Order: sequence, then C-alpha cells, then structure tokens
Amino acid sequence: MLDYYTVARIKETLARAEAAGINTTIMRSDAHIHRLLREYYNEGGQIQWIAQVPGDRSSPDFQVDARRAVAAGAKAAYLHGGLLDACFADRDAEGFARLVEIMRQGGVPVGAAGHSPEAHLWAHELDLPLDFHVVCFYNCGSLHDGRGDKFKPEDPPRAVAAIRQIGKPCIGYKIMAAGRVDARAAFEYAFANIKPGDCVNVGVYRGDNDDMVEENVRMVEEILGG
Repeated sequence: MLDYYTVARIKETLARAEAAGINTTIMRSDAHIHRLLREYYNEGGQIQWIAQVPGDRSSPDFQVDARRAVAAGAKAAYLHGGLLDACFADRDAEGFARLVEIMRQGGVPVGAAGHSPEAHLWAHELDLPLDFHVVCFYNCGSLHDGRGDKFKPEDPPRAVAAIRQIGKPCIGYKIMAAGRVDARAAFEYAFANIKPGDCVNVGVYRGDNDDMVEENVRMVEEILGG
C-alpha cells in the first residue's frame, strides 16, 4: 500500500470518490496529509475531510496537532481511538475531558474513536460536549498494545448495541474486520443495525481492485434501495 498509494494516486482516488457521489473522506492528520489535501483543493477538489487526530494524551504538542488539523481544512475532527482506550483503562475522566476541550477550541464538530463498546459508553456517560462517536465494530485495541490481531465474530453485535444506546451520530469503522468479512455482508449488517443518520468508514485499496470506489458506491445504493 505504501508503494501503491503515491500522492498522485491518493488524489486520483479522492476525485473518483467525488465523481461517484462520496462527499466526505476520513484521513489521519499529519503533515503529509495536510500537504496532499492542500494540493487537491488547489486543483479544484471539493471533498470534505474529517481528521483523525493522533497523539499522546500527556503530550504538550497535542493542542498544536489539533489546531493544525482545522487549519488544514478539516470540517470535523476526532480523537484517535488509542486516546479514549487509554483514558478508559485508567478511568481518567479528567484527562479525557481535557482532550475534548482542546479539540473543541478548533471550532469544528468533535468526536472520539475507541475500540471497545465499553469505552464509548463510559465516555457517553461523562456527558462531555462530544458531537459524535467513531465506533470500532471489532474490539481490536490489542493491535495498539502489541497483543496481536483480535477480530471476534461476537464483537459487532456489542458495537451496534452501544451505537444505538449512545444516541449521538456514530461512524462505524473496521466493519469488514480488516478484510476478513465479505464487503457486501459487512455493509448489509452495518446498515441494518446502525441508527438513521449514522454512517460507516471503510478503507479503499485500489491496488486490489481499481474499481473498488465505484463498486462500493453501487453496492451501498443497492443495499439502501437506490
């Protein structure tokens, strides 16, 4: 993927997504993406960008990172799932509230990702000014602490139950278990179980199938009835 997705191919993929009717992309916030998107927008691209803001909850640079995402044109931003995971593990409500407050200073809608339903429900119960949640269908936070891949079939029902309980808009991600689940089956399950107004975030690797963007759009249109 690193070899395939040159800047030119990423911009081409964004343009094909727009042409197919997709109006929003979710991308990590870093200097590479900021530069790429500046080029894309200067060349006439219009797609909206939701920024995933990574970082260390104790880092003084986190505030700068959050501001840079908004300065680079992000229409919304959310905390990387590892940040919520860490705060939940320590029950660090004060620390999590501080991260949310830093994010809110950017003046765009703010969300939080996380890898377990329990972490999202904990954050929701804190009643912080979060505008949306980014909910992993599989509790694979183990990837971030060195315990390897964990994609269990019993995880999606727990994730969608949390999505419905949270009430606020949610973005489901890893709905295909990082390629382990058939795309159509994953889309059908997600759209049958998330709330009206929710959406899903799926990765696209055109190196496997050059028409993946357009095929995904057609598939979703069929599932949702046109």
